[in-house]
Amino acid sequence: MLKGKHLIDLNEFTTDEVDEILELADKMVKNPLDYCEIAKGRILATLFFEPSTRTRLSFEAAMLRLGGQIIGFSSPDASSTSKGESLSDTLRTVAAYADIIAMRHPKEGAPRLGAKFIDAPIINAGDGGHQHPTQTLTDMLTIKSIKGTVSGLTIGVCGDLKFGRTVHSLIKAFSRYPGNKFILISPQELKIPQYIKTQVLEKNNIEFIETEKIDEVMGDLDILYMTRVQKERFFNEEDYIRLKDSYILDRDKMAMAKEDMIVLHPLPRVNEISYEVDEDERACYFKQVEYGMYARMALIAKLLGVDK
Repeated sequence: MLKGKHLIDLNEFTTDEVDEILELADKMVKNPLDYCEIAKGRILATLFFEPSTRTRLSFEAAMLRLGGQIIGFSSPDASSTSKGESLSDTLRTVAAYADIIAMRHPKEGAPRLGAKFIDAPIINAGDGGHQHPTQTLTDMLTIKSIKGTVSGLTIGVCGDLKFGRTVHSLIKAFSRYPGNKFILISPQELKIPQYIKTQVLEKNNIEFIETEKIDEVMGDLDILYMTRVQKERFFNEEDYIRLKDSYILDRDKMAMAKEDMIVLHPLPRVNEISYEVDEDERACYFKQVEYGMYARMALIAKLLGVDK
């Protein structure tokens, strides 16, 4: 039973619980009207201490499509934290108004700390460069819906693998399922953190290779997960400028890929996918946005205990 649980790190959910969310999301994709009133009378608070139009709107759309209501703020300037209020006091106050909270914070661990102060379920909507579990549910639902499986796939992740929390969560999630292989494509300065290799991949005997050359591996991939080089994570602007266009997916690179390979991206993109790729049927990043709303609908329903 997921009712009343917090979602801070998807690894804290069992594989059966993750599958349960994905199965409900799949039902919602197929018959959304069957679920349009199940959260009637419930309130979701979206507390975004860091800007994120896409994720915040996805949560809000999810709750509205379940028949619930929303409150919240989109930046710390719009909350009492700008007056010096502590995180615990803010959460205790909001929990008096809302049944469930989606929280984004620039500091790693902030949602876990907040979960100690309240009983209402907290959903981690991204904490610094650490975790983004609902993006992972989004990615899993997208891949399962399009490829028909979450096992036996060769998954290429490309770009900023050092700071990219979506990539870290994706690797952890897909390492649970048999037969998956990872190809890690990045410049030396943006390689995947060592702990992901030792504590996730090597520990679970997951096959992986690291490379700087995307052209050499395009033909091997079932999934290509592109990521943005995140300017906000760099302390030195010169380094960002030097690395930001390390990989640009274009029509010529797509010609090297399998006919059924799909391209995903957590968005927003900057320059890492050429607009000409949008016309390719294998470009699935905007479908991914829609699946994200259904994944969050299913998660909210499960945590509130209103799922059918």
